[in-house]
Amino acid sequence: MHHFDWSSIPGAMPALWSGFLITLEITVLAIVVGIVWGTLLALMRLSPVKPLVWFASLYVTFFRSIPLVMVLLWFFLIVPQFLQSVLGLSPTIDIRLASAMTAFALFEAAYYSEIIRAGVQSVSRGQVNAAFALGMNYAQAMRLVILPQALRAMVPLLLTQGVVLFQDTSLVYVIGLADFFRTATNVGDRDGTTVEMILFAGACYFVICVLASALVKKMQKRTAR
Repeated sequence: MHHFDWSSIPGAMPALWSGFLITLEITVLAIVVGIVWGTLLALMRLSPVKPLVWFASLYVTFFRSIPLVMVLLWFFLIVPQFLQSVLGLSPTIDIRLASAMTAFALFEAAYYSEIIRAGVQSVSRGQVNAAFALGMNYAQAMRLVILPQALRAMVPLLLTQGVVLFQDTSLVYVIGLADFFRTATNVGDRDGTTVEMILFAGACYFVICVLASALVKKMQKRTAR
């Protein structure tokens, strides 16, 4: 029978906190970039310009058809030099962190795009016609009338996807990035408390995600009023 030893957790808190900050950095950047790029992709798919529709459709289909872990490995193993040259990254920057942030942002954009596209299409046609009747062009109607209404309705769904993204950040384990989960397992391997550290990390993810989900439900009730 396994005898649990939790004594290494207090001393590991500084390292775990550093790992948690990396997890948080990846999550926040992927949410922000994912929503911005996802919005552009959604507008491309709704555009009357066929090449934009084809590009956005291909992008979304591609990233939604492959596992996230594969995308992470691609960016880490195949394109680190590309990232450094295109983004102008300093050689001192951790390429693993840059790869993870880029992979998550591009991957999540495909999912945010579908959420935003559905939200835009849920706005009644009468709102669109009213905007055109006021003399707005397509871009103005989308920016001033349609998107603000759609985004308010989509906030709970966007936040829910953010919770899923936070959970998925643990996959950076495969590229050796010292996020919260990887740091916990490293401490466990060092101190011979692997089971305890994995259970502790799982409990932390559980608490954070339950609290975030409760916040989402509260926002859903507010938007439903």
